[in-house]
Amino acid sequence: MSFDLVLQYLISPAFFHGAVTTLLITLYSLVFGVAVGVIIALLQDSNTRVGRTVALVYLWLFRGTPVLFQIIFIYNVLPTFGIRLTAMVSAVLALSLNEGAYMAEIIRSGMQAVKKGQRTAALALGMKPFAVLRHVVIPQATRMILPPIGNQMVGMLKLSALVSVVAVEELMLVANQTASSNFRYFEALTAAGIYYLVLTTLFMGVQALIERRLDPKQRRKGPRVGLTERMLGSSRGATVR
Repeated sequence: MSFDLVLQYLISPAFFHGAVTTLLITLYSLVFGVAVGVIIALLQDSNTRVGRTVALVYLWLFRGTPVLFQIIFIYNVLPTFGIRLTAMVSAVLALSLNEGAYMAEIIRSGMQAVKKGQRTAALALGMKPFAVLRHVVIPQATRMILPPIGNQMVGMLKLSALVSVVAVEELMLVANQTASSNFRYFEALTAAGIYYLVLTTLFMGVQALIERRLDPKQRRKGPRVGLTERMLGSSRGATVR
């Protein structure tokens, strides 16, 4: 075991580039996953049978198959139909579609948690349906769905390691390639683990700060809630895949 080698890996351009790639994959997949989740959640609550059927099939397909299968399928099968995507785009597309299925359930549950009486009252005051959604439903639903979305963010960061199977040079692939060259697996994986811990800690910290900003009770309180307590509280209710 060599701590000097671990430090050397931590400051090496290859590991830093792998960590940045992992971060970008996570952020891109989350942004597109949330967008897909919003669409599927709205289709689930739509009045048309076609919309509900499309949402049901989508959830059944992407929640019923492994993420690894989806990544390999998109990367290897789509070219046979003339759709050629780079490894990076294939990885982000697969993770986004998979994440969209879970985000849809989170967003739908948050929207349904807002009492219908509030929507009825807003409509009675002359607000249009889109205005009700924007000013009444979304602000309240956001506070409810933020903790599970934060958990999904951390889970997506760890799931990004699966894209190494299609040769995306993310953190885990860099660690494996480095270790295979000199068989120093402990040092290489330790350096990768430290990067993962730093990124997950950063995500949880950002989540805790956003929760505090959106929580009216916390804004009215004088003493601040400790960041550690907020991070630990946010980890409850994580989605298990």
